[in-house]
Amino acid sequence: MRHQSLWCVSLSLFSLALFAGCAMGPDYKRPPIPTPKTFRMATEPGPESLANLPWWDLLQDQQLQRLIRTAINENKDLKRVLATIDEYQARLMIARTDFAPQINGSANAPVFGRQTTFTFPGFPNPFAYYLQANLSWEVDIWGRIRRATEAGLSDLLAREENRRAVILDLVSSVAQAYFDLLQFDMQLDIARRTLKSWEESVRIAQARLRQGVISKLDADQFEAERANAAARAAELERQVVQKENELSVLLGQNPQPIKRGLSLTEQVMPPDVPPGLPSELLQRRPDIVQAEQELHAVTARIGAAKADRFPKISLTSIFGIANPVLTNLVKGGGRAGGQFFEAGGGLTAPLINAQALGFQQEAVEAQARQVLAQYEQRILVAFREVEDALVAVKTAREQREAQAQQVAALRSALNLANLRYKGGVANYLDVLIAQRNLFEAELALTSSHRLHLVSIIQLYRALGGGWPPNGAADASRVPS
Repeated sequence: MRHQSLWCVSLSLFSLALFAGCAMGPDYKRPPIPTPKTFRMATEPGPESLANLPWWDLLQDQQLQRLIRTAINENKDLKRVLATIDEYQARLMIARTDFAPQINGSANAPVFGRQTTFTFPGFPNPFAYYLQANLSWEVDIWGRIRRATEAGLSDLLAREENRRAVILDLVSSVAQAYFDLLQFDMQLDIARRTLKSWEESVRIAQARLRQGVISKLDADQFEAERANAAARAAELERQVVQKENELSVLLGQNPQPIKRGLSLTEQVMPPDVPPGLPSELLQRRPDIVQAEQELHAVTARIGAAKADRFPKISLTSIFGIANPVLTNLVKGGGRAGGQFFEAGGGLTAPLINAQALGFQQEAVEAQARQVLAQYEQRILVAFREVEDALVAVKTAREQREAQAQQVAALRSALNLANLRYKGGVANYLDVLIAQRNLFEAELALTSSHRLHLVSIIQLYRALGGGWPPNGAADASRVPS
């Protein structure tokens, strides 16, 4: 009857904790964040967004897709992030175990040999055996365990969003490095072609110098331009190799040559890049969602810190078997065989350290204000990055079109200058200036091609792209 009464009390306290108990501290609510109705630089505001495309539909170069798949599988930073998720999954399971009773056991067996004469009947000694189990279960009346578990879950979800952010950064970094590499390839071809043209000009100038048609000064000018083209070609060769090394590290590989697919001018990008609605950014962009989960976690820890300042109620029991003499001492007449069992309740409350627990709560509340400011700052940075990318896409397209017209005009001017120079109508200076201007304009046109592609990638990243709106396709599950 006594044991039945104890279990009834335990069940009543459990019901009280489960149904009547309330978790202390504030319940998390998303802070009110004012967002504009449309992006400032959006040409066609609407619900459609470039970010709705999975990256393998945005980046249609097959070789680039293979590189990105390799990076997702082999990148070391991403592997570290995945291991961090496993760590926080384990931490969450540890927090959840506090809901269950804690059981500890101890045992003692008599040693072999001669017994000492200095033993006290009924007290434990090396020659008395016992097997004991202690059970303790904290009744979560104030919600300390629930808040700790809530915080652990938010920490885990924050690491999941960090994984998404790292994958998105990895996709954009590989694409940008690949486009940089294609730009250097194209510029290297231009530099080598220009170098070959200058070498032909130097050969003609040396012949005219020997004939006395031009001066040594004129021939030196042609030689100087040839040397400039050779220096630019050498610089671009260095940049190609260094960019291949950078891309290899992103792929999780030792530095090695990188295969190319389409050329820079053959890359296919969508003609329209709608950004969608600004309010979607709060749910789509992984770093913002991560910051919100971190805010949720620290808000839950405020409740756990408050609950620590209140008494803890626990149910305890002890049971086992022991030397009958020990059992008689404890119970005043135990059963034959030395079995024993006791159950009861316990209460612990902070006394001397109550002030320290108050300061602990204040520290967590201050930490929550810090995380809130960080969350708001991250949203501001996200909107700025979207606006910067939108204006970059718009102006890069206009810049590329204008520079293409410039290259066409300078190419025509160089042809006319060569004809006039060979006909004796113009001097060497016209040819020199025309060829130098064309060389620089062709390099600039290549840079504007790359800038346009990278601007779209940066907009895609700023919008939190990579996942369709229904969440059916994850960036880590890429079609082969």
